[in-house]
Amino acid sequence: MAASLSISGIRKTFGKGEKTVEVLKRIDIEVAPGEFLILVGPSGCGKSTLLNLIAGLDEPTEGEIRIGGRNVVGVQPAQRDIAMVFQSYALYPSMSVADNIGFALEMRKVPLAGRRARIAEVAAMLQITHLLDRRPSQLSGGQRQRVAMGRALARQPQLFLFDEPLSNLDAKLRVEMRAEIKRLHQVSGITSVYVTHDQIEAMTLGSRIAVMKDGVLQQLGTPDDIYSRPANTYVASFIGSPTMNLLKGQVTAQGADEHFAIEGARLPLRSGTPSGPATLGLRPEHIALVDGGPWRGEVSLVEPTGADTYVVVKTAAGNVTVRTSPQTRLRPGDAVGLQADAAHSNWFDTESGLRL
Repeated sequence: MAASLSISGIRKTFGKGEKTVEVLKRIDIEVAPGEFLILVGPSGCGKSTLLNLIAGLDEPTEGEIRIGGRNVVGVQPAQRDIAMVFQSYALYPSMSVADNIGFALEMRKVPLAGRRARIAEVAAMLQITHLLDRRPSQLSGGQRQRVAMGRALARQPQLFLFDEPLSNLDAKLRVEMRAEIKRLHQVSGITSVYVTHDQIEAMTLGSRIAVMKDGVLQQLGTPDDIYSRPANTYVASFIGSPTMNLLKGQVTAQGADEHFAIEGARLPLRSGTPSGPATLGLRPEHIALVDGGPWRGEVSLVEPTGADTYVVVKTAAGNVTVRTSPQTRLRPGDAVGLQADAAHSNWFDTESGLRL
């Protein structure tokens, strides 16, 4: 049932003449059948516009969108065989949960026995069988979102589209619903595209992530690719919590002796790049606090999170965030030494921000 999705040369502009605004700039993405693709980026980056183009709620200025090999540009949403789950639950308040789930099947004139069987199957999958006789007003936020997903799932579409479906939920419920959506995808195997501005959702849910900024696709890859090998400094700073530390400095190489010179320290790190200006990227877990280290700083903030503690160190080269154990006894004002893990260094061009 799952279909491939091909997005080729998609541009989208609004307005005319001098007031023309290009919100999508030649987006190319190939999604394999059964894949879970995340579109992530800040507000205004074009991710929801792209989702609306896939859904048929708007049409591209240029380019093709193919679902299961069929070009759907110009095809009405109802004819695209997709199902969409919105940020707002959009449930019919006068209908029971069972009737909400089965509404699309009724519109398709599926026989009553078939509708009931499908509703029961979907309700069991979403663990809401005990809620089928209730109205939406009698449900919690998480239960309403399950019903909204059940209504989409009941149709057995070729493609699932999620538009920030968890934004209205509290933090604990978001975690629970993330797990529910991931489990649902594993069970159904339906090709899915999920829009979010939350990079934790992106990392935990997606088989691949498309990072967007200002209508441009910055990087497309697996969560590990995006996190460990960001394509540029924007992706490095957007993905990860806390974000990657970015230090501007100078690569100096004299034979086998190669260093990265930053304000206040010389780090013995091999960059594999020619001598000259560069930006070093290090995740908080790839910097260690060591006594007597040549790279010195002063603790400015200690942030316990339970499993880890993040220590912000003020250095001559700028603030650096370090992940350490929850048992740390450091306090603001303490002098510390730092050591970078050379095996996990990321190097970027200082001018363009692109990965070297």
